[in-house]
Amino acid sequence: MNFENDIQNCLTVLQKGGLILYPTDTIWGIGCDATNEAAVAKIYALKKRPDEKSMLVLVADERQLNQYITLPHPEITEYLKTAVKPTTVIYEGAVNLADNLISNDGSIGIRIVKDEFCKQLIKRFRKPIVSTSANISGAAAPQIFSDITTLIRNGVNYIVEHRQAETAAASPSAIIKRNADGTVHIIRS
Repeated sequence: MNFENDIQNCLTVLQKGGLILYPTDTIWGIGCDATNEAAVAKIYALKKRPDEKSMLVLVADERQLNQYITLPHPEITEYLKTAVKPTTVIYEGAVNLADNLISNDGSIGIRIVKDEFCKQLIKRFRKPIVSTSANISGAAAPQIFSDITTLIRNGVNYIVEHRQAETAAASPSAIIKRNADGTVHIIRS
């Protein structure tokens, strides 16, 4: 599918510190430049989400991932190769990201995307993008585009057209964290 127009419009908005509403490899998300503290604050305000409740970040590949964490774990990479469902990993030692995106303990949730739209957008933006469910904090996450409220739609600077017509219900990613002993703790499957 041709999503070039969406990519160009997203890049313009992201570079100006704006918000996008976009399809991910899981559910529809609200996104912004993950290195821009003011843009991240706009998402917290739109979602009416407490600042201490962290959001996750999408990266295009393992190379990009290593620019934003100090403690990469090879066993996590191997685990992700066998994961069937898109999986977000909680990494310790977050760096080079907006301060208001990083948890109080210094961790950050990051997912390497497999979705071609997201991968192309992130590669061309050359920075990670925030991804948080397209809903007000505490409300159910939308499973399809038409579930997204007018409040959220009106609160972003650009809405991606790609995949709006899909009717298959989507679900959030799995979430895992590497324990100190090297084992993997599944937070959400």
